[in-house]
Amino acid sequence: MIVKTHNRGWDCTGGQIEIGENLEEGVLREILEESGVKASVRCLCGIYSNVGQHVFYDGITPVPTKVMFDFICDYIEGDLTTSNETSEVIWVPKEKVLDYITSPAQYYRFQNLLNFDGRIHYCSYVTKPEFKVLSSRFVS
Repeated sequence: MIVKTHNRGWDCTGGQIEIGENLEEGVLREILEESGVKASVRCLCGIYSNVGQHVFYDGITPVPTKVMFDFICDYIEGDLTTSNETSEVIWVPKEKVLDYITSPAQYYRFQNLLNFDGRIHYCSYVTKPEFKVLSSRFVS
């Protein structure tokens, strides 16, 4: 499943952990909020650091360094529904998902997800002025 976001185009669900939430609870909450789907976490597959310094979509707010975790999750139940953060939500065969992704950073992360072999991938990168991988290795 992928979601079409208002600022990033097609992407996976995602967001920030809320106070008192552990990482897996946050992942499952974000999936439910942005897609209407209940899921379970299968495994961690990637850790990414966006260390670039630039401003948010509003043109004013500085974007802090981010650490992002990519998980493989399993569908439990629910019908696909949009949210205030998503304009479309669709099921896409994994062979076709890269056809939808336009962000170079997201494309890179989806490629790693599709090639997941049990080893967790770690990568640091910047997205501005253009996407550039700074380091890349496996941590397991």
